[in-house]
Amino acid sequence: MSRRKPVTKAIVNAARGMLFLYALIGVLLWTFQDKLLFQATPLPPDYKYSFKEPHRDIAVRLNEKEQLSIVEFYPADTNSTRGVVLYFHGNRDNINHYAPFVPSFTKHGYEVWMMDYPGYGKSTGEVTEQRFYSDALLLYKMAEKQFKADSIIFYGKSLGTGVATELASHAAGKRLILETPYYSITSLAADRFPIYPASTMVNYKFPLYEFLPYVQIPVSIFHGTDDAVIPYSNAEQLKKLLKKTDEFITIEKGTHNDLSTFALYQQKLDSLLNR
Repeated sequence: MSRRKPVTKAIVNAARGMLFLYALIGVLLWTFQDKLLFQATPLPPDYKYSFKEPHRDIAVRLNEKEQLSIVEFYPADTNSTRGVVLYFHGNRDNINHYAPFVPSFTKHGYEVWMMDYPGYGKSTGEVTEQRFYSDALLLYKMAEKQFKADSIIFYGKSLGTGVATELASHAAGKRLILETPYYSITSLAADRFPIYPASTMVNYKFPLYEFLPYVQIPVSIFHGTDDAVIPYSNAEQLKKLLKKTDEFITIEKGTHNDLSTFALYQQKLDSLLNR
């Protein structure tokens, strides 16, 4: 019996160490989840954008402490504008990072309106999931004053796919286009950290799967098979929620940030915007 005690003690100590490590990592993930999810780059209020495309920088005052920053990009020929793309960007940086994608839309005669989420760019205020949705609705109401519903396209990229889909679930439009979407942030966290109870730890849900069944307009989804940020398998779960007229476009070897470099993506996007 005396020979077994050291072995038993070693096992107990190892178990305690593993439990401590598990708890520590869990606490760190819960504490810093905002920094992991929202990789924002703020800008000073007097920052001047230097885009090549014609554009207008707008600051919408929401209240005494919060404002929404919007940039409206215009096609070179403003006399032949076909509509507007409400572009909800991903979780990185700010509008500066996503402006290079604008020509893919403006060349077809569409204006592109981008908003920065709270904490991104010149947008200020508390980061809450509801704030994302309410800002998107405000952007839509602004567009609604200038464009008919059948000329408004909702476009979501990465994090913005949940925002775009929530808006399209109750706002009239022409089409919803999603680039590298997720089933939900909760499911994505569960895929990444399967040993933790993601449903209770994650503060932001963005349940795209709950919104998608309520979208009445056509839906087009682009996703790459080699996406290491939002796995293809996570997005693939959305297929069962699509209408017969919707489409899920698989980009073979596509990763999270390079779909626009693939001919299939460009050809399909051109086709959608020319309809």
